[in-house]
Amino acid sequence: QVQLVESGGGLVQPGGSLRLSCVASGRIFSINGMGWYRQAPGKERELVGTITSGGSTNYAEAVKGRFTISRDNAKNTMYLQMNSLKPEDTAVYYCNADAQSGRYRPSIKSWGQGTQVTVSS
Repeated sequence: QVQLVESGGGLVQPGGSLRLSCVASGRIFSINGMGWYRQAPGKERELVGTITSGGSTNYAEAVKGRFTISRDNAKNTMYLQMNSLKPEDTAVYYCNADAQSGRYRPSIKSWGQGTQVTVSS
């Protein structure tokens, strides 16, 4: 079983920055792809961006040029650097990881509980 815990959310003014962290723990053989998602009030959860085990990233159009995803495989940790924040970025941000519990076990996606990000003046 893999557990994910997000942290770093909070209240920030438009144009400000926040850095979110996602730490994976539990029975982990390897973590493959990881991603950040968000869900605003009254809306469905949407993809923010993904990162492969090798560090290749992909971002939603709404955050390109402003958000950066990185990971430290040795620490089983993923980060989301959020710059030039806008009110529309307000949402609960969730961490996702595609992880294996053993060498011959299939990858299973796990989710964190989320961390609130509020962008307001």
